[in-house]
Amino acid sequence: MKIAVVLFNLGGPDSPAAVRPFLFNLFRDPAIIQLPALARYPLAAAIAAGRTKTARANYAVIGGRSPLLPETEAQAAALEKQLRADGHDARVFVAMRYWRPFVCETARAVAAYAPDEIVLLPLYPQYSTTTAASSLAAWARAYRGPGAQRTVCCYPTAEGLIEAHVAEIRRVWEAAGRPAGVRLLFSAHGLPKRVVEAGDPYQAQVEATAAAIAARLPELPDHQVCYQSRVGRLVWLGPSTEDAVRAAAADGKGVLIAPIAFVSEHVETLVELDHEYAALARELGAAPYLRARAPGTAARFLGTLAAAVTEAL
Repeated sequence: MKIAVVLFNLGGPDSPAAVRPFLFNLFRDPAIIQLPALARYPLAAAIAAGRTKTARANYAVIGGRSPLLPETEAQAAALEKQLRADGHDARVFVAMRYWRPFVCETARAVAAYAPDEIVLLPLYPQYSTTTAASSLAAWARAYRGPGAQRTVCCYPTAEGLIEAHVAEIRRVWEAAGRPAGVRLLFSAHGLPKRVVEAGDPYQAQVEATAAAIAARLPELPDHQVCYQSRVGRLVWLGPSTEDAVRAAAADGKGVLIAPIAFVSEHVETLVELDHEYAALARELGAAPYLRARAPGTAARFLGTLAAAVTEAL
């Protein structure tokens, strides 16, 4: 049986010139701004124009481009190798929502491959209408090829995902000399509260991920979920990661931040966590400031993805 696995992710600009169109693609998504297209498109253009300078400066810190595509391609290659080792005739494709390779491009490549079975696998452990659902809807509009389709919804407490986070958090803590007085902050990308109040399960699944990790780290009993990357004037989930760092400093604590809703390193981790919040912690005296990495190509995490594919089939 010929299998195609499609990994969905956000995407990111591959050059400074791509930042503005990337932002426009992001904000014109009806899952992000819930307005009719007639109003949404000019608003998206205005937001993109207003945020381009700041966004370019952030990407300049990490080389002028997002590392998300090469990180996702590495995950795809490792997953394909694992699936073939497990006996599947599988090829893994990458589809990005807001920059190349776009979902429509990947849909054409998968159709040309002519698979018997297709597994749609969002690289978002926690399901949200703003991430996984948006990518899957784009796929449904784009794909017209052969193959029975299966979808992996989410995997917020999958064994390999939790083990990968636990191992990385423990590694970072032990490498720092097992410091006492450290608060473990589970940082997830934020979401407007009204999205959750409308029934989105994201917050509940983020909290489930955090609880599963914390249960395996009794050596770090002080922990908290927080949310980063807020934009706009809406009320977002809280507490914010910034406020959580401030609270830790006020309590005389250091912090160890783990990005539990990201499976790859990108601008939110490499700039927000590694630079902005690190600088804030230094300013406030929250020491040590430690940061665990995203799962990436960790064997435990890849095992979760391979198991999800097999189960979907």
